[in-house]
Amino acid sequence: MPWSKEKLKTRLRVAGFVVLLLGFTAFFVVTDNDDGPSLWQRWTGNSSVRAGESAGTPLRQIGTIDVPGPKGKRFDYLTIDASRHLLFSTHLGAGLLYAVDLRTNKVIKTFEDLPGIEGVELAPDINKAYTSNWLENKIGVIDLLQMKLIKKLPTESKPDGIAYAEPFHKIYVSDERARAEAVVDVRKDEVITTLHFESETGNPRYDPVAKRVYVNLQDKNVIAEIDPATDKELAEYPVGKCRGNHGVALDAEHRLAFLSCEENDLMTVFRLDTHEPIAYFPQAKGGDVIAFDAGLKRIYVACYDGAVSVFQEDDPTHFRKLGDVPVQKKVHSLAVDPSNHRVYAPEQEENGAPAARIAIFEAVPSS
Repeated sequence: MPWSKEKLKTRLRVAGFVVLLLGFTAFFVVTDNDDGPSLWQRWTGNSSVRAGESAGTPLRQIGTIDVPGPKGKRFDYLTIDASRHLLFSTHLGAGLLYAVDLRTNKVIKTFEDLPGIEGVELAPDINKAYTSNWLENKIGVIDLLQMKLIKKLPTESKPDGIAYAEPFHKIYVSDERARAEAVVDVRKDEVITTLHFESETGNPRYDPVAKRVYVNLQDKNVIAEIDPATDKELAEYPVGKCRGNHGVALDAEHRLAFLSCEENDLMTVFRLDTHEPIAYFPQAKGGDVIAFDAGLKRIYVACYDGAVSVFQEDDPTHFRKLGDVPVQKKVHSLAVDPSNHRVYAPEQEENGAPAARIAIFEAVPSS
């Protein structure tokens, strides 16, 4: 039976309301993003997010480790000794290095007399660690069996990031303001040569597949390739839209480098085999240290403005951003434990008040 005019009008009004509702919902879905409170939160006024906790967060804070140094002083790099279950964390502003037992989350050793310590790197085959001490322009040598500082090596200006090329028994230390890379023979504990560039040097990394050392030349927006067999620079490769490439992490197996670009807040994916950038993603402001979890295929960037930017490598040609996880302000360094995928980030303040601790995060699986 044909509908009456009144019944037809009622049906059309209902259909129009459904279309309007669907369009309103689609507006929220399409325009929402992971870079802050959602549109729904802003519309309802419910935009509170605690540090390390948010809906669908890729990281969840599960604890903290108190350290004995003064509160409110700047921290810097961390590294993990998986064989000893130790975390080494540098406290730049205090001139201290902490060794933390990851089984108990307790500081078991505090190394002193390391003025302005920035970087720390392990040479596990010879049971040593090396530090870059900015305020005295020296490289510290630590015996890991004795857990003792045993020597200091003079270097040029503002030693910062460090990389170890184990097959060559060489430590590479970026003398950032000297625009140089100091090379240490770990068998002699001597600086055997220093390479100079036309740029401040950012973080170096050793690539065990190609047996090369890569150094960020952050003023030129290029990566320098060094042959550790000869300690000669082989080439320099532009990093595209990335500006101020300071932090770097490697997925050596898949021939990838991940760059944290300080000047324009980008995370850049760079191919090591073709020497070209293949992807760019926005990261939170103040990005510094970047780390790669090879097990979960995740990239983490510690950002000074109060976030850890998290990205996923779905395969060697596909990547996506998982979000910016809120953390305390001035967090600019982190390390990943490959055994359990926990992320450690030192904090010098808590909600604006001075602090001295290391936050512990667990990875939350993503869809």
